[in-house]
Amino acid sequence: SDSQFSLQKQTLEEENWSEGAIIMETATSSDGVAGRIRNASLVLVSDNNSTLADIRKAVTMMKNIAVQLEKENQTDKVKDLENSVAELLNLYSDCNHRSSAIQSVANGYQPREQLTDFQKLLDDEFTKLKAAPSSMPQNDHLMRQFREAVWNVHHAGEPMPGDDEEDIVMTSTQCPLLNMTCPLSGKPVTELTEPVRSMDCRHVYEKAVILHYIVNNPNANCPVAGCRGKLQNNKVICDAMLTVEIEEMRSLNKQSNRAEVIEDFTEDVNED
Repeated sequence: SDSQFSLQKQTLEEENWSEGAIIMETATSSDGVAGRIRNASLVLVSDNNSTLADIRKAVTMMKNIAVQLEKENQTDKVKDLENSVAELLNLYSDCNHRSSAIQSVANGYQPREQLTDFQKLLDDEFTKLKAAPSSMPQNDHLMRQFREAVWNVHHAGEPMPGDDEEDIVMTSTQCPLLNMTCPLSGKPVTELTEPVRSMDCRHVYEKAVILHYIVNNPNANCPVAGCRGKLQNNKVICDAMLTVEIEEMRSLNKQSNRAEVIEDFTEDVNED
């Protein structure tokens, strides 16, 4: 059930959080402490991304089910699903904040004589991030996608109640991907054969092209204009979230194209 899914994800998240503090503490026992802490944080964030990807997939699945239920006019069940999606997105937000807290603590770590309490550092950073205003605008975006999909079942082409032009523009332009095309091949991200993302700057590239670039440009920066991210073979990967985000972008592009066709058809009918 949805509640069991949320509980399982929350339990896993809390276990990973405690494990993260232990891993970071263990890393301080060896040489090159700061570097080892940062590497440990990258592993932890990568693991957490798998949980985030599972939540995103679940939300997408629930959206598709809600659309089918709306077609059958089962309004109460659609509302129950919307409430469950809201709970999942709260969990999604917490997972994101925890990833950001891990990265922040790792990047700011400096060796000291006293033993570092990583659990307290992580908890304090998480609390600060969660309290920040509009800390997870993407949650609003994902919830709006759910409601818009349901609304379009019976009202395709019509704005949702309370919408204004700014809402529509924000919805159409928000995207978790930092770049829409590979800076080296020029291909749209949605058409890349093997997309990979830098663990440092989060830009996306075609795998074969960026690896060739790194081999021929030792110590190179990211090729995106103005980006200072450092490139390394082992830190340019296809993380769990990347495939989900690209698939969502493909889906949004298809929806946008369908909406344009409907709009053009409506204009032609009005002209006649």
